[in-house]
Amino acid sequence: MTVNKKDSKTQEKKSPSQEEGGKLFSEVVEIKRVAKKTKGGNKISFTALVVAGDRNGQVGVALGRGGDVLSAINQGRKLAEKRLTPIKKKGQTIAHDILIKRGAAKLLLKPAPPGSGIIASQALKLIMEAGGIRDISVKVLGTNNKTNNVYTAWEALKKD
Repeated sequence: MTVNKKDSKTQEKKSPSQEEGGKLFSEVVEIKRVAKKTKGGNKISFTALVVAGDRNGQVGVALGRGGDVLSAINQGRKLAEKRLTPIKKKGQTIAHDILIKRGAAKLLLKPAPPGSGIIASQALKLIMEAGGIRDISVKVLGTNNKTNNVYTAWEALKKD
């Protein structure tokens, strides 16, 4: 007989995505290289915009920062999972039109008939997918900045 090594190990503390059997969806929307001028030269770091959700009505968004790409992504994923908030939806779409402005970003979210899919930019598709919204049309009326648009969409979904 062989002894299973997994049984003999002590249980480690798991993240929310591991506790639910990996049911949380998380995706990196954007990675940016940031350079700060200092007296000694340039200080380089990275930021990662991450969207997380359970694909059933909860979404979280976070901007992780780190000295390398992997640490920025991990920090963003942890923060996004911590910030999961419920969103209101009607079936596979939203209940009614939403026009929201946050800073320079202005979005128009419209419910779509079943089967039409997510009609939006790639960054906004990820946040809708994470929340479980399958039929929606999103028009970006303001800035094309992905970070601002994702945070604005998150605000719109949380409010309504």
